[in-house]
Amino acid sequence: MTHRGLAPDGTIAREGALDRVPPLFAPVIEAARTLIATTFGPPGGPLPDRPGRPPRLHSAYLYGSIPRGTALLGVSDLDLQLALHHEPTETDRADARALEKALDDAFPQIDGVGILLTSRATLLSDLERHDLGFFVACLCTPLLGPDLARDLPRYRPTTELARETNGDLALLLPRWRARAADAATDTARRTLCRAVARRLVRTGFTLVMPRWNGWTSDLTDSATIFGDHYPARAPQMRTAATLARTPSPDPAALDPLLEDLAPWLAAEYATVHGTKTPRP
Repeated sequence: MTHRGLAPDGTIAREGALDRVPPLFAPVIEAARTLIATTFGPPGGPLPDRPGRPPRLHSAYLYGSIPRGTALLGVSDLDLQLALHHEPTETDRADARALEKALDDAFPQIDGVGILLTSRATLLSDLERHDLGFFVACLCTPLLGPDLARDLPRYRPTTELARETNGDLALLLPRWRARAADAATDTARRTLCRAVARRLVRTGFTLVMPRWNGWTSDLTDSATIFGDHYPARAPQMRTAATLARTPSPDPAALDPLLEDLAPWLAAEYATVHGTKTPRP
């Protein structure tokens, strides 16, 4: 039983589980499990057809709406995190892209596949303890291999967690603006609009997370909780939540987010929580 996404001891409860996967998505998950093991090798062992090759895969995880049980047929994407025994190589990335395409082409239930590749050492590092470590421990659902959450702490909705998860918004603004200027197709503009809107809603939520004292990944709930603390900015955040679900190719939809909401949010975040520890 959870309250505001928290376990009885006040720590953030893991939000997904395999038994929450909607039945229509179950074949997608089984295919992903098989293809990951075939492509990257079974966790802890070499590829069966290449016995001399060192093992690549430590563990694999689901995240997003499918393991939360809120996925929409033909709309939601499949999100996967692979923990490797080594830092990802170009070969690993090429294999992941091929796996993404194979799953996306095979299943009309999903609209796209995204695979994150990260080394086990990075996920367990002190630097990533309150960012990628939190992501694996609380937002990811184990699919294959040993669960890295066993080697990570229990997390609470603190200002440290807020700072290390979303305290780098100011660094993203120049990149987003450059991508907006270069976006030449409706597809590119929709992709950017969705990414920007999602990040702003999640950042808005974590800005107020310690005061609200809880956790949610639901975008509508996140916008509402933010708006309760910043009513003057509530309409903009509701718009961002709408665009995160149904992105628009119209620059007039994205521009207010990039030029008004995002700069304000970055400055307010730095004032309230500070900025994220710099990464290499």
